[in-house]
Amino acid sequence: MSKPLPNQALKERWWVRLLALIVVAVIALLIVTAVQVVRTASLQELHPADAIVVFGAAEYSGRPSPVLRARLDHALELFERGLAPVVITTGGAAADPMFSEGGVGRDYLMKHGIPERSLIAETQGNDTSQSAVRVSVIMRANGLHSCVAVSDAYDVFRIRKLLEHEGIGPVYVSPRADSRPHTFSQRSFAAMREAASYMLWRIGIT
Repeated sequence: MSKPLPNQALKERWWVRLLALIVVAVIALLIVTAVQVVRTASLQELHPADAIVVFGAAEYSGRPSPVLRARLDHALELFERGLAPVVITTGGAAADPMFSEGGVGRDYLMKHGIPERSLIAETQGNDTSQSAVRVSVIMRANGLHSCVAVSDAYDVFRIRKLLEHEGIGPVYVSPRADSRPHTFSQRSFAAMREAASYMLWRIGIT
């Protein structure tokens, strides 16, 4: 086999270097974003706002899962402390179309003392991104601008970015207690996963 011509070898080398540079840049950006995810997870921004937004989690035939219940209990505590006059619960239906995460969350909070007039349920979002879009529509329709976002610790970085992208602000974050993974490997995986999800959303893949 004949050796590549000098120009061909230079082109091949250039493409390899460019590819390596791109890979290094993506990994570096992923790590920087993961660090931001971890830092945001430790925040408790208990500032007055127009609304408390509780992002959904699983529900079982009209009953909130332990994760959803913990988020709702945290939102209830924030409401009782007077942080916001309105609570928005989010999340569409899963396997059972009779119930939605947002509707189950609203009913749970109503049963625990929040007046119906202070509750709004977003019931159509199939994922966090869709719920953020629909929450922004609800907030604008009701003259609401700022919010405290409630979810799990490693979710709130991306949630803040999603809501800010939709024109909501300021967006404060208040993750539920004890929602960070317990081991280093679990924390690392969760942070990298959230960082990857955020980066994919930024380039329009999700």
